[in-house]
Amino acid sequence: MDLVRWMVQVAHQRPVRLEHRLVSLSVTNENRELDDWYREFNDRAWGPARVFAAVCAKHGAEAAAAFYEAFGRRFHVCGDEDLATVIPAALGACKLPTAYADFAADGAWDEALRASTAEALGPVGVDAGTPLLHLDGTAVFGPVLSSCPIGDDAVALFDAMRTMLAQPAFSDIRRRREDALDRTDPNLDPYDATTADASRRKATRD
Repeated sequence: MDLVRWMVQVAHQRPVRLEHRLVSLSVTNENRELDDWYREFNDRAWGPARVFAAVCAKHGAEAAAAFYEAFGRRFHVCGDEDLATVIPAALGACKLPTAYADFAADGAWDEALRASTAEALGPVGVDAGTPLLHLDGTAVFGPVLSSCPIGDDAVALFDAMRTMLAQPAFSDIRRRREDALDRTDPNLDPYDATTADASRRKATRD
């Protein structure tokens, strides 16, 4: 989720064409042995993923991205995990038919999810996991973020990723997750185009 929010920030400040593609953990883990709690999580994830696929097919990638963001705000950021209410609320926030929530139980969208996941994972391998970034013809796992960089920080990370991916010898980089600080500012909305300016003003005051 934070990778998507980060790239939205970058797109507000740089001339990049941002395109969302769904990589479904329900697909990648459907034939794997998992702990019971994680199996339950993956089985539930089919629902919103199917709705995303349906929105994309019926209204295009831009509408699907809007649904993803609206759903993610409620489920991941606000912590509301009641899919029966979160899915239609996210659809309504995007001015999409709330009846699309019924697609959550429609397995007819599963092949579209499998195709989208296979396309995204193809350049990096099925064991890469999420999130994935496709940039300048190169696909990589990550960056994994503990919070969403905004303003100048968002652009600095983007430039660093672009520099690393331009090097044919670059393969991997990692640090301990506990060393990654959560710098989320609850007063700034990463999806808002004005957030970058607000971040710069705050940095100047500090």
